[in-house]
Amino acid sequence: MNYKVIALDLDGTLTNSDKIITPDTKEALFTFQKHGGRIVLASGRPTQGIVPLAEELELAKYGGYILAFNGSRIMDCKTGEVLFNQTLKMEQTAKLHALAQKYEINILTYEGDTIYTEDDQEPYGRIEKKITKMPMVKVPDISKAVSTPVNKCLMTGEPEKVAYVEEQVRKAMGDEINLYRSQDFFLELVPQNVDKAASLDSLLEKLHLDSTDLIACGDGFNDLSMIQYAGLGVAMSNAHIDIRKAADFITLSNDEDGVAHVLEKFVFHAA
Repeated sequence: MNYKVIALDLDGTLTNSDKIITPDTKEALFTFQKHGGRIVLASGRPTQGIVPLAEELELAKYGGYILAFNGSRIMDCKTGEVLFNQTLKMEQTAKLHALAQKYEINILTYEGDTIYTEDDQEPYGRIEKKITKMPMVKVPDISKAVSTPVNKCLMTGEPEKVAYVEEQVRKAMGDEINLYRSQDFFLELVPQNVDKAASLDSLLEKLHLDSTDLIACGDGFNDLSMIQYAGLGVAMSNAHIDIRKAADFITLSNDEDGVAHVLEKFVFHAA
């Protein structure tokens, strides 16, 4: 196979609108793995929020990887070893918390298998709980609830509010952290120089491969870096227009087995 690794965003890419992997997509991914291909599940989700899909695709058996928190942590599914881990400084988490209070927007973070929030009824935060299937604990101050540096914070709210707060956070902290909107209502806040492309580059180096061996599929702004980095950068047809413009190929939507279509066209039936 020309392409040896496929990196997949989850929501809006690998899973359909019901948040499941369809039978045709699952079959294509198992075929890819059985022929020696490796899967990287690359998401803004915390590690524990990705594990169920990794188990469904049997990544431990076939040597796949979890790239969590938009790239700030990579885990080898076969060994459980964390290959890469970068965290926000404790003072950065505190500063993000202060900005969230200033602009009256919900903020949450993660430690172990738990989501910490100051408002467990905020509707968009509850979407994160539903997506990750992780327990959510309400605390008075998320910056004091965690005992160790965290990989990511997440601000959630109405899309217009999130867009405004993104501008303000970028002005205040854009030179010390990275921030992306994975959804219109999610603002991802991760350590500086962390994105999916940088983490995939580190992983491929460990595998003695390079970007030409990689297919990357995604639909969100946090997928842009890996789509531009990969030998074959793929946008789902349901992706934002700016993501589609950056891609080498636009596949079918996540509700039309777009990932399976890519594998059929560029791997299984490639000339």
